[in-house]
Amino acid sequence: MRKYHALPVALLAALALTACQNGTGTKDEGAAHADPASATATATHPAEDGGSGKGTGGAADTQGTSGATGTQGTSGTTGTSGTTGTQPAEGDKANKGDKAAKGTTAPRVSCNGSNTTVTAQPVRRPLNHMLLTVKNTGSKTCDLTYYPVLRFDEMQWVPRPIKDSKPQAVTTLAPGESGYAGVSLSAADGSGEWGTTSHKLTVGFQGRTPNSDGGPSALPALPAKGVYYDSTLTVTYWLRDMDDALTY
Repeated sequence: MRKYHALPVALLAALALTACQNGTGTKDEGAAHADPASATATATHPAEDGGSGKGTGGAADTQGTSGATGTQGTSGTTGTSGTTGTQPAEGDKANKGDKAAKGTTAPRVSCNGSNTTVTAQPVRRPLNHMLLTVKNTGSKTCDLTYYPVLRFDEMQWVPRPIKDSKPQAVTTLAPGESGYAGVSLSAADGSGEWGTTSHKLTVGFQGRTPNSDGGPSALPALPAKGVYYDSTLTVTYWLRDMDDALTY
């Protein structure tokens, strides 16, 4: 009987000592503090159970945060942003595309003696007329602006343009295409003055503005017998159609 009474007395003494050290009196708060060994065992069981649903607190949560650090590993994929280095190449393509687009909208060159061939040929009908033909021999589309500036021999005046022949749009020649202008050389009724025969003709070209220099002139050959003209000498604007050029 003495042995049975000795154990409760020792246990009570231990509890009293614990209560005094914790300042909690005789209140049994010790149950709130789990044994370290048992806590460790409890924490390790869920990991071993593979998510059995037991004990998901404490250490299990810290394992979840370690999973978050695992996502930092995925941030290593940001290293693939180095592939953005290919963007300059795409930018280069875009720039080339822009340059090509700009090239298609670039102003056309002017037709002149450097990129065309010019012929001057008297015609039977209408009477006292001559036809000027300009063929684009260059590699770029060119514009025949306004009307040709004619000069026979050393004449000191410029033939008047026929205003009614002015086209609605500038005559444009692609490579290989031709444009025309009709020249009324003299009055059919002989009313013109200063009539003379010329053996040399200079055809001048105008630029983007009236009476501006459009580039080198042309020197088309005239018939061996020459061309007769007088003070009524006039010329049409540059036109796309040969028949239209000989209408005036």
